[in-house]
Amino acid sequence: MCGIVGYVGKDNDGLKKLIDGLEKLEYRGYDSSGVAYFQNENIKIIKEKGKISNLYNEINFAEKTNLGIGHTRWATHGKADKENAHPHMIGKFAIVHNGIVENYTTLKKELMKKGYSFKSETDSEVICALLDYLYKKDNNILNCIEKLNEILKGSYALGILCSDEPNYLFAVKKNSPLIIGIGDDSNFIASDVPAILDKTKKYVVLEDGDYAKIKMDKLEIYNNGKIKKYDVKDFGFDSKMIDKQGYEHFMLKEIYEQPEVFRKTTNPYLETGFDSLFNKMPDFSKYRKIRIIACGSAMHAGLVGKQMLERFANVKTEVETASEFRYNKLFLEPDELVIVVSQSGETADTLEALKIAKKNGNDTLGIINEKGSTIAREAKIVLYTEAGKEVAVATTKAYSAQVAMLSLIALNIANFNNFISKKEKVEILEDAKKLPNYMEGLLQKNEVYKEVANVIKDYNDVFFIGRGIDYALAMEGSLKLKEISYTHSEAYPAGELKHGTISLIEDKTPVIAITTDKNVASKTISNIKEVKSRGAEVIYITNSDYEDDTFYDKKIIIPKINDIFTPLLTVIPLQMIAYELAKIKGCNIDKPKNLAKSVTVE
Repeated sequence: MCGIVGYVGKDNDGLKKLIDGLEKLEYRGYDSSGVAYFQNENIKIIKEKGKISNLYNEINFAEKTNLGIGHTRWATHGKADKENAHPHMIGKFAIVHNGIVENYTTLKKELMKKGYSFKSETDSEVICALLDYLYKKDNNILNCIEKLNEILKGSYALGILCSDEPNYLFAVKKNSPLIIGIGDDSNFIASDVPAILDKTKKYVVLEDGDYAKIKMDKLEIYNNGKIKKYDVKDFGFDSKMIDKQGYEHFMLKEIYEQPEVFRKTTNPYLETGFDSLFNKMPDFSKYRKIRIIACGSAMHAGLVGKQMLERFANVKTEVETASEFRYNKLFLEPDELVIVVSQSGETADTLEALKIAKKNGNDTLGIINEKGSTIAREAKIVLYTEAGKEVAVATTKAYSAQVAMLSLIALNIANFNNFISKKEKVEILEDAKKLPNYMEGLLQKNEVYKEVANVIKDYNDVFFIGRGIDYALAMEGSLKLKEISYTHSEAYPAGELKHGTISLIEDKTPVIAITTDKNVASKTISNIKEVKSRGAEVIYITNSDYEDDTFYDKKIIIPKINDIFTPLLTVIPLQMIAYELAKIKGCNIDKPKNLAKSVTVE
């Protein structure tokens, strides 16, 4: 989850390029940051605790360098302080690292016996010492990196400088993302696109086990000791997509982009009606069961997808958290499709779950936003969401795009099996056209969301309740509130509150209740009345015109639309309430504490 940049080029403004890149990667970690660069044929290191602005203040940009590496850290091994910050340097080597080395404790003990001492608590410094040890035995960097790949266990993306090679930048990739940007008289490394998007549109994706020797005008990539061919690709978007474009926060911008994201994601499959849905999607008819595996909001999107797949397509569907799936006893069936959902396409636990499913012989489908990502390359089938670049750590538009894609899969299967009438098909296509306008209408209710945020701002606990698909949405609403406003919240199936948790409901305890599924609305309303009778402050989100107004304090109306699309409307008030509450509380909305955008470690 850390951010890595590197630069080697003709221009001597390397420090500026490194800092620019790190600032664009700060969403990947902001516990500390640092740079290592060549200065008078020596490697100089500057690093600071906290945000990149702290590092910026320590750098003399008048210093000239054309070769360096940089890092912004999300702490895993050791506390967030200057000693544990990257880059680390031992002997002739300075490195930056993203990932986790699983056997670092054993390696550290062995290296200490050989005379090495360590200043930090990190696994990363152990890599640096190991590289130095190998280099002393074999004065060939590429041989040492190949040996490093054989010894290290876990995940790592590395940027490496060697004082014996003042013209070269080295890079290594294993289970953590790393790309090489190809410029004019310059080359770059980065753990994500934003770091280099304003510098070059051409890039190379490193595969697992790849390592690279990079000069300003030359690139060599190796794997298993042999040089390999590589493809230079072009980024499909520009730097404007990672600008706020007048919005106060990236998160707000991305919430407001959801109507257009829905259009871009669904139009290719609905442009000529259900025929294009059938022709442009895979054949799902051979699968009797679907298993959705994901983490965080993507898993919540999967829970919405489960409801759609079972209700509309009549396909048994299970949803599992990727980090748990890896260690559970598996009951994967031969005719079972495994769907993995990930915005970044690099989520470590989800990627490992994908590999397990492939090894078991199951077909795999990736719902991914990042083209060329590891999961996109590993999955047998890929369906891309068209959310564009999402910068805010808390996902909004990528989540909605995932829900939209899962809904399309449900419609595809339902159509194939003739579960949808001609009349309903017409209604669904009409509603797909209306949906972006309905979303935009909900986005205009800012004052309502501010009022709700002001109601709950002084309380430490908030509850979200719903049944079925509304419970799945409640989970995402609760997560958003926790992520960006640091307010403790819990989502519960509405009927479960009285089985223990209702004891926590006191006078004015905020409860956000959702009823959009008419089949269970009356039951949920009974549960809402139970919490209201105990003094709860109820915020009611619904698409019904239920006449009784005694069981809630504030009501947010969702436009009525076909059930397949209703979740895409319901989530907008949940996102906006979380945003407005975080704004009132003065939180760092785009970069919540302790979180990072792309979770590339287990």
